[in-house]
Amino acid sequence: MKVKVYGADLTAWVAAASLARAGNDVLIEGPDTQLAKPLQEISALRDEPGLLYQIELQMQEGRLKRTSSQDCKTNIHWLALEHNEFHLAQSIISELASDVTENLLIVNQCNFGVGATDKLQSLLNEAANQVVVYIPNNLQEGKALQGFSQPKRITIGSENSWAITMTRSLIRPFLQNIEHLLLMSSREAEFTKLAITGMLAIRIGYINELANLADQMDVDIDTIREGMGADPRIGNHYLSPGCGFGGQNFNQNISRFSEIFEKRGQNSLLKTVISENEIQKELLFKKLWQHYQCDLAHKTVSVWGASFKPGTASIDNAPSLKVIDALLAQGVHVRVHDPEALGNLQQHYDDHHDIAFCNDPYDAITESDALLLVTEWPEYWSPDYERLLQQMRMPLIIDGRNIFDREALEMYGFTYMGVGR
Repeated sequence: MKVKVYGADLTAWVAAASLARAGNDVLIEGPDTQLAKPLQEISALRDEPGLLYQIELQMQEGRLKRTSSQDCKTNIHWLALEHNEFHLAQSIISELASDVTENLLIVNQCNFGVGATDKLQSLLNEAANQVVVYIPNNLQEGKALQGFSQPKRITIGSENSWAITMTRSLIRPFLQNIEHLLLMSSREAEFTKLAITGMLAIRIGYINELANLADQMDVDIDTIREGMGADPRIGNHYLSPGCGFGGQNFNQNISRFSEIFEKRGQNSLLKTVISENEIQKELLFKKLWQHYQCDLAHKTVSVWGASFKPGTASIDNAPSLKVIDALLAQGVHVRVHDPEALGNLQQHYDDHHDIAFCNDPYDAITESDALLLVTEWPEYWSPDYERLLQQMRMPLIIDGRNIFDREALEMYGFTYMGVGR
């Protein structure tokens, strides 16, 4: 099949790479400013593991090409635009409606909100099989290629039998390990996408709230979490406390879903979750501030982990930014290590004189008065404790993801603080 993909962010590039890898001839159309960029300078490709390699491979094989707004003779089009580009989507569809007068399939994978697909469909003639189908964007940064190519569930939002058949044919290569293929109206699919995101955010917010209470009541949240997870009605999924969640799409979707409640005159738990999450991002700094009795002058603090989650170089809405900003505001010298995100962090802080960007985690803890663990990268889980003791000025570890063994650290002589531990 020949498919044209529209967009410039991670979702568009992953769709283009995956569809091309499955044997389709794919054109990806983005803004002219991006078209002129070398692939290596596009952050969406650089930050996602394996994506740049796959894009380059598919281009070498001739199945994937970059294009600007030029004609494309195909009846299959894939929209993966930013959430604020609805007017662009309308423009694209209006043009396609006149160019492809029948049997036009448009897959909408944009996070435009509930009812957006119906609005786009109103620009087309469904009687001539000009149809917009909604497929939610469920990609997780750090695992985006795998999530697209080997999904556990796919939702198709459409009630048009021709469009459903065409869509299933297009995504057939990705259905081998599918557990749920759900069919519903586009409006229901859009609502479901936001509802799932909201539920996950509420779970994270609640376990963080419990962890903060456990801190005050001398209770270990790990024991509480184990007890909660043993109940089959709850389970362990998204039940790990920490120093806040980040990411661009996750935060945007939660905020926009909360706005829908407000516009309908309903109070929403999500509004509280959003505000409390921003407070949670400051937790590690607050623990450090209290430990040193509100005096951080001339201190050196190490930060392990800057990306908003393991497996990605993205620092979008990352808790590390709030922590580092607070440290810098107190005149602290900050030494940061991250396996992938140092380039983005260095660009964000523009070579700030009080930050050292360290390529080795043990270099980052040299003469440090505290180590703050912000992102739970696998290489941090089992450090050389004796080396930490030798190189740190003060043996203080504040663990924002509860990955370390508290008893072992205290046995070595560290002062340990976790989240609810």
